[in-house]
Amino acid sequence: MSVSDYAAKFEDLFRFSPHYNTMEAEEDKCVKFENGLRPDIKQLIGFSEIRNFPTLVNKSRICDKDSRAKANYYKAASEKRGKDIGRGKPYGRG
Repeated sequence: MSVSDYAAKFEDLFRFSPHYNTMEAEEDKCVKFENGLRPDIKQLIGFSEIRNFPTLVNKSRICDKDSRAKANYYKAASEKRGKDIGRGKPYGRG
């Protein structure tokens, strides 16, 4: 699930929880959101201790986008390498 999808679902469900819909609970809401992130994104975001929910969601989306771009880059590089194998010249023609 992308961070955008997770954030939308999180917001949708949180409107049913009156405790988290107050300004005093902003930190609790952020911690709860962080705990539901994928481990790779949580690791990048967690050390920042962002306690403003919109900022946290935005930074998480950026990390998700970067993570997906990195994965696609390495996947494409790996596929390209696989196609080049066996196309070199033989070592010797005797």
